[in-house]
Amino acid sequence: MSPSDKKYDLTYYTKSALAGGLCCSITHGAVCPVDVVKTRIQLEPEKYNTGMIGGFRTVIKEEGVAALSTGLAATGIGYFIQGWFKFGGVEFFKIKAAKAMGPEKAWDNRTSIYLGAAAGAEFIADIFLCPLEACRIRSVSDPGYASSFPGVAARLVKEEGFVRGFYSGFGPILFKQIPYTMAKFAVQGLVSEKMYLSMGKKPTEMSGAANMGVSLSSGVVAGVCAAVISHPADTLLSKMNKAGAGGSGSIPSRMMNVTKEMGVVNLCTSGLGARCVMIGTLTALQFGIFDSVMRALGAEKFHFHPPGH
Repeated sequence: MSPSDKKYDLTYYTKSALAGGLCCSITHGAVCPVDVVKTRIQLEPEKYNTGMIGGFRTVIKEEGVAALSTGLAATGIGYFIQGWFKFGGVEFFKIKAAKAMGPEKAWDNRTSIYLGAAAGAEFIADIFLCPLEACRIRSVSDPGYASSFPGVAARLVKEEGFVRGFYSGFGPILFKQIPYTMAKFAVQGLVSEKMYLSMGKKPTEMSGAANMGVSLSSGVVAGVCAAVISHPADTLLSKMNKAGAGGSGSIPSRMMNVTKEMGVVNLCTSGLGARCVMIGTLTALQFGIFDSVMRALGAEKFHFHPPGH
């Protein structure tokens, strides 16, 4: 469908943002236990060296089952805000680009549009996500740091200041999230497109269950690809938000120190298996929930189509 065939207005973008906020908050909240173990593996690989299942056992044995929900409040709030700007922003930027280019050029350049829209939307989203992610990681790395999410935030600002406390991980989060989101939306868009073309049907010609199957299948592929691409920065982000990591210099110098301390191989592989499981599942569910919420709100999601179709 060409953007000129339907009015994409503020109501549509608001519905997209709401659907994005819900799908990210629900899915990240649901995989919070996996994220806790994954973060522990990244921060203390010498202790959590028996894989994801072993990591679960260690956390439960030493701290109890409740420890697996550490950082849940920050995760739910942070990723609702991030999802709002990410999914809403991607829809906004890709539709505006498609309108500016026209149907034929938009179709020919759809991958570039996906990549550009995802990068722009994610940058904006990360400005809001970074403080909440800093609180989540500090809670996981130091469970006794504070008893609540507001308490973690207040102590971070008091002890380290606003910028260092909340935005030490801004560089890593950009390096992690922007390539991740670019791969996520571009791969999911292209895989779902191939699936629809192979069936010879448009999304509007298929049932809700069939469209859900396409969303989930393409989401798994996109999630695993995005996880592998963004994993080194994810590990770096976890390290940067741990107290004292990388010394006391500037953020770039601390990032370099952490990389040297860990080594490139460990940076790329610590916790990768757990993250592929988490992100593959999470991404599939995100696209499934997003499409379902959009349909429930009466919004028809924009899809690229060959000119004349």
